[in-house]
Amino acid sequence: MAQVVNADSLSVASLSPIERRARVKDALVSRIITASGATAIVILLLIFVFLAKDAIPTFHTVSVKQFLTGTSWRPEFETFGIVPLLAGSFFVTLGALVIAVPVGVTCAIYIAEVAPRRIRELLKVTIEVLAGIPSVVVGFIGLAIAAPYIQGVFNLPTGLTALTGSLMLAFMSMPTIVSISEDAIVAVPKAYRDGSLALGATKWETIRRVVVPSARSGIIAACMLGVGRAVGETMTVLMVTGNASVVPNGLAGIVPFFLGPVRTMTATIAADMGETVQRSPHYHALFAVGLTLFVITFVINLVADLALRRGRSFAA
Repeated sequence: MAQVVNADSLSVASLSPIERRARVKDALVSRIITASGATAIVILLLIFVFLAKDAIPTFHTVSVKQFLTGTSWRPEFETFGIVPLLAGSFFVTLGALVIAVPVGVTCAIYIAEVAPRRIRELLKVTIEVLAGIPSVVVGFIGLAIAAPYIQGVFNLPTGLTALTGSLMLAFMSMPTIVSISEDAIVAVPKAYRDGSLALGATKWETIRRVVVPSARSGIIAACMLGVGRAVGETMTVLMVTGNASVVPNGLAGIVPFFLGPVRTMTATIAADMGETVQRSPHYHALFAVGLTLFVITFVINLVADLALRRGRSFAA
């Protein structure tokens, strides 16, 4: 052991000053990254504790089963069933993804593989600008343009519907999906394309069977980030979904549900928290809604991570 230590000491002592400084910098960066990761984990745990502390008193008023399976959200009667909020969030997010994912991935493929250089640069700048539009502005656009249009097309009593919310969330999620998917597609090695073309494949066959599968992990990550943006959005859905606590009436009621006002979890917290009495059952129920949203987001991220790992293992 002494010989090993002496050898290590001699090897360190034989390093030049530049090499020593490089080792010190590497060690410092490694410790900073480790500390950052540990800090993120601690912050997440503190958020969970903070939400749980004020959410637990809710279950003195209603049971966990009643909270998770109740179909009525009426705080004035201390009835806290979260199913209408879950249904609103789920269907609005699902509608947004049905619109945003195909269009976003297709746009990313066009920008990365088909568009001429000048058009590519113009589109990338435009997408970055769209990603920076504040959510309240998107909500105002939904109120002024999308809601009246949907009301007129479907002959509805109001244009503030789940469909309007889905359209606006798709508009907000699409820049994220396009940008990250395009980066993933561009990162595919050129040798993959050249090899496919050399074997006789056309350009479109190369894109469909070589480039897109190779970029699958990045595209999945982009779609999951789009899900996160849609699930966590507050102001836009608060402005354009009507905020009615309802549930779909079976499979046949899904279409009328989409064409009617709904209430999401995020919009409920934003709309009610400023008006409820602190430490009241309603106040604690809103924290329980926030805790549920936190758990759902955690599960989505976990599923996305597992999908990415599986995609990398298949690629390997």
